[in-house]
Amino acid sequence: MTVPILNRRDLDFMLHEWLDIGALFSRPDYADHSRETIDAMLDLATRIATDKYLPHFKHSDRTEPTLDEDGVHVLPAVRDAVRATAEAGLFSAGFPAAQGGMDLPATAFWASMGILQAANVSTSGFMMLTSGNARLIATFGTEAQIAAFAAPQIAGEWCGTMCLSEPQAGSSLADIVTRAEPDGEDEFGPRYRLRGNKMWISGGDHDATPNIVHLVLAKVPGPDGRPVPGTRGISLFIVPKFLPDNRGRNDVVVAGLNHKMGFRGIPNCLLNLGEGRFTPDGRAGAVGYRVGEIGQGLPIMFQMMNEARIGVGLGAAMLAYRGYRLARQYATERTQGRTAATKSRVDTPPVPIIAHADVKRMLLAQKAYAEGALALVLYAGRLVDESRSAPDGADRHNAEALLGLLTPVVKTWPSEYGLAANDLAIQVHGGYGYTRDFDVEQLYRDNRLNPIHEGTTGIQGIDLLGRKILRERAATLAHFRGVIETTAAEAESFAEISAFAAPLRDAWARIDAVIAHFLALNDDAAALAQATPFLSAFGHAVVAWIWLDQAKAAAQASSDAPEPDQPFYAGKIRACRYFFEAELPKVTTWLAFVAQLSDVASAMPIDQF
Repeated sequence: MTVPILNRRDLDFMLHEWLDIGALFSRPDYADHSRETIDAMLDLATRIATDKYLPHFKHSDRTEPTLDEDGVHVLPAVRDAVRATAEAGLFSAGFPAAQGGMDLPATAFWASMGILQAANVSTSGFMMLTSGNARLIATFGTEAQIAAFAAPQIAGEWCGTMCLSEPQAGSSLADIVTRAEPDGEDEFGPRYRLRGNKMWISGGDHDATPNIVHLVLAKVPGPDGRPVPGTRGISLFIVPKFLPDNRGRNDVVVAGLNHKMGFRGIPNCLLNLGEGRFTPDGRAGAVGYRVGEIGQGLPIMFQMMNEARIGVGLGAAMLAYRGYRLARQYATERTQGRTAATKSRVDTPPVPIIAHADVKRMLLAQKAYAEGALALVLYAGRLVDESRSAPDGADRHNAEALLGLLTPVVKTWPSEYGLAANDLAIQVHGGYGYTRDFDVEQLYRDNRLNPIHEGTTGIQGIDLLGRKILRERAATLAHFRGVIETTAAEAESFAEISAFAAPLRDAWARIDAVIAHFLALNDDAAALAQATPFLSAFGHAVVAWIWLDQAKAAAQASSDAPEPDQPFYAGKIRACRYFFEAELPKVTTWLAFVAQLSDVASAMPIDQF
């Protein structure tokens, strides 16, 4: 039996009943939208995902992109899917109408993109990267740069990439050595010649679209002729594969393809810039146009990096969600064994495995992880919409600050626990689960990349604890604590969830105590050594709040819902209960270790490994 990509009822609940996206439609930014237009966009995304993305899900995994002297080639089905996505307007949907978009709220845009990710996460990567690339240029570029390089991406006619890492540097961007030499100026702004290498570039070359716009971090030489050391020396450049005004091929070539365990449908490239294979305007060197001021490359690039981090979290959530739905369906169809009440009666037929307590436990854990992760990402989308459109300036500021605080969690928690959900999906399938005949093994492999994509879990932990909490002395967290307390207080009005208010408050009080200890200690190095377990505790406490807030909406809706809808709302409340009973207690254990400031790992001599 074919399992639909998603249960649309889940998205409808999250968008309309929990996040109240309808409240946005009275604001000028989103006045052209309504429940009907949002639902139509989700319907459109579902059709494209089902007709264009899902059919080559396994084919694109088994038949990877190829590289020859003409460049990188993807499957024809991948090209068709990218083209269909563009023709449907999904590339442009999240952009303002003035830029050729549809003014779609970010919450709805990400829900639409999530549907594509659930069907085929590697093919959806073209849209995710292109959207972020175009939005950065539209935000920081000149009018000429926007017209030449952002507009074709917004229309889905070209694709875009982000070129940060290098073979020797990885995530340590301060150590990049790609060099940008000044080369005059033209209608697109200050022009440079770039030379260097960029590694792990998803969509770095392909034939899905006729042109590719690379956003490249590089260093401009200082007065002494040497690049400025550290991140302050980094600038940002637009480096198209083909130059505007029919000036031919730029000096950017693929040195090789990386063969990953997942996401195999989208090419992942090592790019060489300026090696001289092509000579734009008669000279070697990749032509790039600077975006923003010299030395401001990394702060500008953070816009795309943060958008990509949320996109990674969304993809991880949707891979978990699809794996859960497949496991749930399999468990209802696969018969094996008997229940405790009938196991002694060999004449009774085997039962569907969903009747077994341990299978129920695994399915409920998947539901809590997958739906909790998706809700977390969509909440981040709602914060984006508030930061853009809230009538009050203070509300816009608070939403933007809270989004910044939660972004490391939005990236990491779905990546870690979405993978855990996929692991359980394989287990539910038993021996069939790790065969290529069933989708869940590929979903696991695809999702295993996400804890590394756009910064490892350790990097996200340092960002959360170091930059977002200690550096600003928990100012944004204080605002978030008020949001959490509101949920806890309101939950006490509903009998079925009132018991969860106290443990939520207790978990956050423990987090407050650890942060206060770190602030008093005034030793960032000692605190940051605990950043990853702290992120684990913080993320679980955030998702506990997410589940209680959803359970509150479910309890409220169920009071007037017809009988057929009652199981749906009861399932949300039970998933909340599971998270509070089985998952939230882990916060105490993590924080107990964090509070010790243990050096058991950080001080371990290398020769003891």
